[in-house]
Amino acid sequence: MSRDTDLQAAPASSVREVFEPNVALFGLNIAAVPFETAVEVLTQTAMLRDGRSRIVVTPNVDHIVRLDTQPEFKREYRNADFLFADGMPIIWASRLFGKPLPGRVTGADLLPALCDNARASGRKAVFVGGRPGQEAQLTEGLSRRFPGLDFTLLIPSMTFDPTGPEGQDIAQRVRALAPDLIFVCLGMPKQERWAMAYADTMPGGLMLCVGAAIEFAAGMQKRAPKWMQRTGSEWMYRILQNPGRMWRRYLVDDRRFIGICWRQWRELGRE
Repeated sequence: MSRDTDLQAAPASSVREVFEPNVALFGLNIAAVPFETAVEVLTQTAMLRDGRSRIVVTPNVDHIVRLDTQPEFKREYRNADFLFADGMPIIWASRLFGKPLPGRVTGADLLPALCDNARASGRKAVFVGGRPGQEAQLTEGLSRRFPGLDFTLLIPSMTFDPTGPEGQDIAQRVRALAPDLIFVCLGMPKQERWAMAYADTMPGGLMLCVGAAIEFAAGMQKRAPKWMQRTGSEWMYRILQNPGRMWRRYLVDDRRFIGICWRQWRELGRE
């Protein structure tokens, strides 16, 4: 069968060009650019049509902790084309280790900035995410937030397998739409696994793994006040919003980040 009728997950490219400037932290090459520069670079990159999409990931503390226990997945994750620091603790760690990053570049901020640029220039976006039953609410919210944006919303099932038949079907539908921006909002690690599986089967553009950013943009969730974002206490706000889902992540699992930082400190001391 042709590639268009039988789209299969492509093996991840073994080597990708490393974005410069960057700093090496926690085994990742994290882009060392301010938010405005990131938006400018990504807006230009979205216009490329050379037979693959560029992957954008935004590592936060939860990502660093998960990757620490999944070395095979970490090797794939670090191969993304653009890695931007999402969490303030990562910014603080970069300063502590003498490798200061300019500031956060979050998925929740990238999505609206890139969508605003896309609607101004007539470019297309696809959103892969949300839960069954949310289609009307998400479509209405995104249309209200980005009037005039040419977008398509694809909501997977609750049993979505990134590389299974449904993952292949969604990839085929996205490829047929040939968008400039593909916002993959499935949560970590599903969104990264899907993007890594199919980026090399797309005609071009960007695949941005941005989690809950779709719900923030559609007005279904509120972001923490700016002062909480700046002070690194956004996690407290998210726990208060969704304690049943978030308390374990932030109060139990992510405590391992302290040990990871200590290990990084010791490794730097031996260099």
